[in-house]
Amino acid sequence: MQGMSERQYAVHVGLSRGAIQKAKTAERLVLYPDGSINAAASDTRRAEMTDPSKTRKPPAPKLKPVPEAAVAAVGDTLREQGLAVPAVGGGTTFLQAKTANEVLKAQERRIRLQKLKGELIERARALALVFRLAREERDTWVNWPARAAALMAAELSAASSDTTGHQITVEPAAMQKVLEKHVRAHLDELAEVRPDFR
Repeated sequence: MQGMSERQYAVHVGLSRGAIQKAKTAERLVLYPDGSINAAASDTRRAEMTDPSKTRKPPAPKLKPVPEAAVAAVGDTLREQGLAVPAVGGGTTFLQAKTANEVLKAQERRIRLQKLKGELIERARALALVFRLAREERDTWVNWPARAAALMAAELSAASSDTTGHQITVEPAAMQKVLEKHVRAHLDELAEVRPDFR
């Protein structure tokens, strides 16, 4: 029966070929008459002859600690999507972190698509637009009394004149009605303002 070569046995036990040659020289391996290695018998002999304190243990995997902010972000993302959130101090599973990552990637793609379609603009640009529109509206209202005063005076004098041509006192109700009419007309003008996204 043919056994393993030195190279095959080295792969089998996870050692270098040099270590297998040393074990062979020290007669810690069981060999077939053709010089090949009997793997099962050699494993048993090596286990019996090896000092446990001198065995090389595989290094423990080095895991980097995950910052609390990252764990909290995973929880927040899962919570926003209505998915199960890890208990406080319970740790986050790989599957939960992967799900949160996929959700965030999908949200990022959706935002990028909305920007490309022009449905979404940058916050600074929106603030500048709102500021400009508010300033234009304020300036329009500041100039409005000067524009409307002459028109209101003409309407009120026409409404308050008697047939003899003498001026009489203006009724508050008439004043309110004329003022309301002009304010509504001005508001209709302002409604026509369309944002310019430059």
